Amino acid sequence: MTTNNLDAFDLDIPGQQSGKVRESWPLANSQRLLVTTDRLSAFDRVIGTVAHKGQVLNQLAAWWFDQTSDIVPNHVVSLPDPNALVAIDATPLPVEVIVRGRLTGSTSTSVLPRYQAGERTLYGYELPDGLEPHGPLPTPLITPTTKAEQGGHDEPVTCDQVVELGLVEPALWDQVQEAAMALFLRGTEVAAAAGFVLADTKYEFGLDPDGGLVVIDEMHTPDSSRFWLESNLADRLAEGKTPESFDKEPVRLALRAAGYKGEGEPPQMDDEVWESASSRYVEIYERLTGETFVPGEQPISERLAKNLAPLVADL
Repeated sequence: MTTNNLDAFDLDIPGQQSGKVRESWPLANSQRLLVTTDRLSAFDRVIGTVAHKGQVLNQLAAWWFDQTSDIVPNHVVSLPDPNALVAIDATPLPVEVIVRGRLTGSTSTSVLPRYQAGERTLYGYELPDGLEPHGPLPTPLITPTTKAEQGGHDEPVTCDQVVELGLVEPALWDQVQEAAMALFLRGTEVAAAAGFVLADTKYEFGLDPDGGLVVIDEMHTPDSSRFWLESNLADRLAEGKTPESFDKEPVRLALRAAGYKGEGEPPQMDDEVWESASSRYVEIYERLTGETFVPGEQPISERLAKNLAPLVADL
């Protein structure tokens, strides 16, 4: 297990904001520095770090933004460092847009547990009887949720309710839905070519300083999407098993095996657990992009501070 010491960045930029897996700083010219760390979250808390995770997420998201820029603009301005990007300081929309292609999931906002409980109207959609757990939905579903405040939980809403509640203006929401579905279909195609099934994914959208729609945060990474390995999917479904998610699943399974439920200090786990998770992040990057992952300097280099100097000087 490695650490990613943010104190070592020493960027000397005011206004630092910390998240579970990212740090951010405001820059001049309506831009923001986003640094993706190796921190791994589970049970709504940080429980450790995974080697190379930050660089994989940062560079994979940037790669996806480049692959989908013909669908919707994104917030990336530049990639000054393997761990970081400079982005437009967009204003996030107050909804998260989850697109689901499979009947799966286990949380209160997922479709599978509610479908198994007998619900057939989910997120405003009418689903037929007889759908198989983890099988394909008749058509991908756009299932929005509100963005929870600190310590709260996302609340599911229908597409109609997004407009009725005044969360997003009708014309803009139409634009968001069209972009989200196109992004999901593009992601599904690329994932299939790499030997994966894209089961579902979360998109976050925002408005740039001129009011234009942009996609923000990360996109189609193991932390924002559920990728299943195609090679063993049919066998696992035939055996009644949950499909294998290609992400931090080794860590989640080890925590569950140790009886951890999110309270108190997480148990110590063997290095092999963390190394297995790290190898999955690297492999999914290489499969999707077709590029060999080469770790850059870590933590963030002096080169980053030098590249940012003109933007920081104007603050």
